[in-house]
Formats: sequence, C-alpha cells, structure tokens
Amino acid sequence: MNSNKNALASDAYIDESVTFESFQLDPRLLQAVKGSGFHHPTLIQSHGIPLALQQKRDVIAKAATGSGKTLSYLIPVIQTILDYKGSVASDGVNESKTLGIILVPTRELAQQVTNVIEKMILYCTKEIRSLNVSGDMSNAVLNSLLLENPEIVVATPAKLMSLLETQTNAISLSDLKFLVIDEVDLVLTFGYQEDLNKIAEYLPLKKNLQTFLMSATLNDDIQELKQKFCRAPAILKFNDDEINKDKTKLIQYYVKTNEFDKFLLCYVIFKLGLIKGKSLVFVNDIDRGYRLKLVLEQFGIKSCILNSELPANSRQHIVDQFNKNVYHLLIATDDTEYIKEEDEGIEENRLEDSVAEETNGGSQKKKQVQSKKDKEYGVSRGVDFKNVACVLNFDLPTTSKSYVHRIGRTARAGKSGTAISFVVPLKDFGKHKPSTCSTAKHDEKIFSRIVKQQAKLGLELLPYSFDPKQIEGFRYRMEDGFRAVTQVAVREARIKELKEELLASEKLKRHFEENPKELQSLRHDKELHPMRIQQHLKRVPEYLLPEAARKSSGKKVGFVPFHNPKKGRPHKKGKVSKRRNAKSDPLKNFK
Repeated sequence: MNSNKNALASDAYIDESVTFESFQLDPRLLQAVKGSGFHHPTLIQSHGIPLALQQKRDVIAKAATGSGKTLSYLIPVIQTILDYKGSVASDGVNESKTLGIILVPTRELAQQVTNVIEKMILYCTKEIRSLNVSGDMSNAVLNSLLLENPEIVVATPAKLMSLLETQTNAISLSDLKFLVIDEVDLVLTFGYQEDLNKIAEYLPLKKNLQTFLMSATLNDDIQELKQKFCRAPAILKFNDDEINKDKTKLIQYYVKTNEFDKFLLCYVIFKLGLIKGKSLVFVNDIDRGYRLKLVLEQFGIKSCILNSELPANSRQHIVDQFNKNVYHLLIATDDTEYIKEEDEGIEENRLEDSVAEETNGGSQKKKQVQSKKDKEYGVSRGVDFKNVACVLNFDLPTTSKSYVHRIGRTARAGKSGTAISFVVPLKDFGKHKPSTCSTAKHDEKIFSRIVKQQAKLGLELLPYSFDPKQIEGFRYRMEDGFRAVTQVAVREARIKELKEELLASEKLKRHFEENPKELQSLRHDKELHPMRIQQHLKRVPEYLLPEAARKSSGKKVGFVPFHNPKKGRPHKKGKVSKRRNAKSDPLKNFK
C-alpha cells in the first residue's frame, strides 16, 4: 500500500498540502489512521475535519463515492469521544453511554462503516466500542450487547426506530453527542423519511448535538433535514469537475443486441476470457440472475449470486470473498425502482405498464414477490467492491442515475476499468419470450438519456466491436444450453440456494467465528445444477476458437480414422466381417 496516499480514495481527491498531524488528533487515533496507510487527507477531510473539531460546526457535505466521506465524519466523532472520555475520567466518572449514532441506508453499508470504525478505534477499544445493530442477530444477543451501552451505534433508520419503539430500555439517546446520516439522498429515496421524523423526537436539543449529513446530491428533501437536525451548518460542495476526474480511466461500451444474444455474448466473453480480471454483472430481476448463473454453469463458468433475498450475513460474506479474489464473476440483482427518473415520458410509460399489470391481475403478484426482498439491501451504490475490472450491464438499468452508480463500481482509486451495456432495440423486444426482461422495453429511451448524461461530462459510449461470424459458431451450443434451463430449474435453484445460505448464515455463524480458516469451505459459486446437465458443453471445441487461439494453429490435421487398423486381425479379402456385437451360434463355431 502506498503510504503517501489515502487508500480509500483516488489521487484526484488527495490534498497533499495538509497532513493528519495538523489536526492535533489523539496519538491512538493518529496511529490507527497511519496504520491504515493514510498520510494525507482528501479534500473533504481537510475541509470538514477542522470545521467539526475546532469550530464544532454541523457539517453538510456533498461529495462523490470514493472521496473519503466516511473518515471525514468518523475522525471528528472518535476524537471528540476520546476528549470527552478523558475529561469525565479525570472527574472520577467511568460510565459508558451511547454518544454517537450513524444512520446508513443499507445493511451492506452499515457493515462497511463498522469495519472502518474498528480500524480507527484499534488502539482505544477500552474507551470506545461500536455496535452494528443492523446485522442478523437474535433479540436476546442484541439486547445483551446494547446493555453495555456502546459509544457508537451503526444502524439503518428502520432498525433504530424499531429498537426505540419496541425495546425502550435497550438504547437511550438522551446523552447523544453526534448524529451522522450517511448517503442522505439514498436514505430518503429508500423511503426512510417517516423513520427520520420519528427519530428526531427522541433526540436531545440541537445545541447538545453535532450533526453530519453526507450526500452525493443536495436537493429540497435534504433542506428539510437541515432544518430539522442542524444548527448553522457548514456546507461543503465539491464540483463535478473534481468528482469526475477519475472517469477518464473508465472506458464505456455498448452493444445493441436482441434478448437471447445477451446470453450468447455473455457466454463467449467469459468462456474465451475476453475480460481480464474480476467482473460485476448487473441484472434487474432475481430470477434473471439465477437463469444467467444456470446457463453459464452449462458451460463450466462459475459465478456467485448477490440479491436482496439472501440473508445479510451471506451477502456480506459474498462481498468480502469477492473483494479477496475468491470469486471473479459476481451476478448482482439491482433493485433500482427507488431512484426517481427525471424523464416524465418514461414515467408515463411505466405508469401505463403498471395499469396494464393491475388490469391483468399482475400487480398483486408483483407485490407478493417484492415483499420477500430486503428493504435495507443496496448493491449498485454504497457497497465497496474492490478491484472490479469490468461492470457488465446485462440488463440496462431502469434510470440514468442508476447507470452512474453501477459503473461507479469500477475505475476506482485511480485504477482503470471497463463498462459494457447490452441495449435491446424496441423492435427486438419480446421476440424470444424465455429470455425476455420486462424492463428492456424502455432500453432505447434510457440509453439515449445515458448518452446525453455522459456527453455533458465530456465522456462517450463506444460500440463494442467483435466479429459476428465468430460469435455465430457458438450459437447452437448456447441454444442447447439455454433450453436445459427451464423456469422450474430456475425456481428450484433459487429455493436451493436460499436454504443453503440460511443454513450457513444462522447455524454455522458461530462455528466460523471460532474456526476462521474453515470459512474458505463456504463457497457461494457452487453449481446449482439445473434439471439437465450437459458435460460436453463445458469444453469449447478447438474449431470454434479464433485461429490465433487454437493450439494446433498452423498445423494441418489429416484424416482421422474411427478405428485403428493395426489392432485385431486384418480382414480377409473378399469376405465381409461380422459386426462385433452380432449374435453367433456357439455350436456352429465349436471346434
């Protein structure tokens, strides 16, 4: 790790004119910061930390993912708690109290923030303890941990509100000194506005509470939160030119194709290794993710699934293992319905579709499926995927905003990356029912918005060039493999993996905590086995490969007989030999 750079941010955000020593931090906190490889703060940290520590101001900050927002609020929170603990200890008081609440939109982000906190309090664990209450744990365990009054609590708004209403003695906010709402715009779009309003009723007076609102955008909804939670806040904004410096290292491609050929292209790209490094594939539906996984399994291509249906522990473990390079292909379901789209025409089309579904009785079915999803799940944004070489939009996102969040998973921390998007023309929509995705109906309109949006940033989407003739050679194999993956197979695979993940998440959690090495045996990319396995599809015949990739390139292969004439007795001239398996009368041949 480069000791002169902030490991959580790219070069574009580093402020080399300032050092962390200049903030006059506690030696234990400073040691933890340097031990994590941070020597120079990012722009948001160099501006926000002094405002919070020295001037005790509330802070509202707008900055992009990867700009160092997490440390910009964690360092002031931890430093102030250490100062407070030192002052009360000198008075002979050593009572634990919950002093800081950090609210995040998803469980995945809650775990990530908790991981950073643990690194920052590594040398002061006696003074500061943290607890992520959004994880999967029983109420008995959670209550016992809350009785210890951890100094910092990380939660989603819904989980915190649930604790305040149902377990009134478990957590107290009367002594709270800090309130952080991270990814505020996403918190609001997830529908947590009502929870935040209720939480405000439990908070102490504004003059006793320091607030941090961190967001990627500043809109009217955030202005309402500003009035509710803040007092004379300092507002930090970093313009789009600074935010998008890293985007030049991202190459964006698109492929206009029909629905079935998405699977064909996916097979060729990953089987022939056209993408080097780890890939993150986005689909718009949970069943769709399992179908793609099962189809790729037919050809021996391993992948793992990430969606809102899986237990939170399993999701976190999948992300961790992906970041550690255990898996190189991750198929993620992106639930993007929560992001508002500015294009009124697209909204009208969606409204018409929903009315049609309701008329056909489809709305009730849709509600039942959505009710199984985890509301606190988010993958296209917030989750820190590391070293992703390529983001493949197998299904184009339903909004241009979601596209930005998806491609933001690659080309991070100064590294280059690639984004490839499959676009289904309207004329090809619905022609192949088994591979159809309902959201593809609006692909052309969404794609035009994406092109305009990227053009404003000085970026463009290039056509992904390949030789269609070479792709055609693989078509019959894909047709054979796709045919084996029926809807019944998809449903059974979905149920099977959910059962396995629930078992691993609940019963084996404690065992793996005590035996961390055995955690390697818990893999998420095992074959789910559709109803028909065709082993011959896993091997690519050499004649299908491009000439440059063939092992026998340049060598002519002569006639290959189906039998070896040297073995066995030679045939007598003029006589017709009997078939090997033909029946013979043993009495007539007896000598």
